[in-house]
Amino acid sequence: MNIQIRQATKADLPAILNLYATVLDKGKVLSIEQAETLFAKMAVYPNYKVYVAENEAGIIGTFALLIMDNLAHVGTPSGVVEDVVVADEVQGKGIGKAMMNFAMERCKEVGCYKLVLSSNLKRHEAHAFYESLAFEKHGFSFRVNL
Repeated sequence: MNIQIRQATKADLPAILNLYATVLDKGKVLSIEQAETLFAKMAVYPNYKVYVAENEAGIIGTFALLIMDNLAHVGTPSGVVEDVVVADEVQGKGIGKAMMNFAMERCKEVGCYKLVLSSNLKRHEAHAFYESLAFEKHGFSFRVNL
């Protein structure tokens, strides 16, 4: 499958929200206006970008990548991947792998010492997928609902 991965634009928001609605957020998503406001806010972060994977049919995947500067680790940056989604009809066709390889390359280019992500404990297939890309289970992830 021929895909391209690129930084998302404001025009991509309806397709991104559709992916979130059908794959990630059980039909609940922001309005276009809310998404545009947040997308503009994200644009002022130095290294926080949303990316899309697309083919001739349109946008088939998306993820967000934050590259953070750190005072620890002798100032070496680290990467955080969030909101990874691949359209149901193309899962298992290498889209997620291409997106994660893209994220890893972006992190390597700027000298990140690690790239991390979190995944719900119930998502066993996702865990196997990430492990197939050399991600390792490391430590614990904690959260508090606010």
